Amino acid sequence: MLPRRRPASGRWIAAALLVALACTEPSRGVPSASDPTPTRSPTAASPSPPGELADPAASSIKLTSAPGGSFLVRGRYPFAPSSCRDPEQPTLTGRFPGTLRARLADDGTISLTVTLSFDRYLEGIAEVPASWPAAALDAQAIAARSYALATTGWAGDEGDTLDQPICATTSCQVYRGIPVPPDPTHRRWIRAVRRTDGEVLLDGDAPATTVYFSTSNGRTYGNEDVFGSAPLSYLRPVTERDDGASPTSRWRVRLPFGDLTAFLRAAGRWSGRSIAAATTSDGTLTLHRGGTTRSFDAEDLRDVVNVWAPCLRPRHYPTEERGSQLPLTIPSRWLHVSATDRAVVVTGRGWGHGAGMVQWGAYGKARRGWSAAEILSFYYGGLRPERHPEPGLIHVLIASGLTGLRIRSHTGASMDGEPIEPGLVTITGGDRLLVQG
Repeated sequence: MLPRRRPASGRWIAAALLVALACTEPSRGVPSASDPTPTRSPTAASPSPPGELADPAASSIKLTSAPGGSFLVRGRYPFAPSSCRDPEQPTLTGRFPGTLRARLADDGTISLTVTLSFDRYLEGIAEVPASWPAAALDAQAIAARSYALATTGWAGDEGDTLDQPICATTSCQVYRGIPVPPDPTHRRWIRAVRRTDGEVLLDGDAPATTVYFSTSNGRTYGNEDVFGSAPLSYLRPVTERDDGASPTSRWRVRLPFGDLTAFLRAAGRWSGRSIAAATTSDGTLTLHRGGTTRSFDAEDLRDVVNVWAPCLRPRHYPTEERGSQLPLTIPSRWLHVSATDRAVVVTGRGWGHGAGMVQWGAYGKARRGWSAAEILSFYYGGLRPERHPEPGLIHVLIASGLTGLRIRSHTGASMDGEPIEPGLVTITGGDRLLVQG
């Protein structure tokens, strides 16, 4: 979850995509490290140049960078029809070191995986701002390293390849590679990764599943309460008093009846004339208009508003990408609903799933002089960093479901083992991979 102004954890277009982003906690089962982050939608790439480079019947293409080199990648997804005002179509933009592999799926779309050193993977994690205090960065680096090893089942020797791939989104932890555009503060994050090289939190002999999230409601929760998994001794509730600098520490959203009527109509939850009155009782919101009455619990209301508010009223309920400090219109489930004579008012605290390290809390503790080891011990049941073997290489699934890729190559790069000239390589899916340059 990337906190540009707050920890978020990656990556808002059609209603189906918006529904996925309406939740601030992962599905039950294996937990994601942080919580959903909306995906950036940069400008789509222009048409591909002619000049076939590789076997047009190939079902996969491998591009390998020169030592120290990287590839600038722009990817296209299928067009997503939308009823939203001013919708953004999803695209992929990133710069990645290592080896890229584009694979053709059965449905004609393309998946993109990068294989790179484990250290370079950690250097590309984008979970907290690199401008944060060094102790908070070190704590995040150790948590990210531990989480990656735990969730991929790493049990190898130093330098072995980690065969189990990890994803690059908030379903795992956010990996974005080398910042695009360049970020002069990124070197501070790289130094944190290198300072903590080999340091992991261990549960017995195995890396601990060190989940983390952005901002609390004044406490954290046990993993069994968040993910429904068996209780873990190092994921116990603690009181949080240091995350007040977060933009989502306390928030308030006013929903005029006219706007709320539009959102509920779009969701198929209201018909007829505009809402005229609202009442609340025991956490239930009841809306009235003449003979029409509808009741909603807080979660129902939150789901509808988070889908349709930035879709139908993007200037009044912007996403973070459009200038808002809030990641979603109603950021978390820790909320209170009230009503006035003209609007529904939602107030609340926090952003994220609620288990493990509070990233803004780590920021606050670092500002108060805590070390990385002290921060981690506080959130993870007394665990402190220990040395542990690391993989040599890791596979990261960058994206799937792409219709095409434009990749800027460089001197010394190769494709399927053969040198290629610097320039633009385009890969298009369909019945077969078409590779041009």
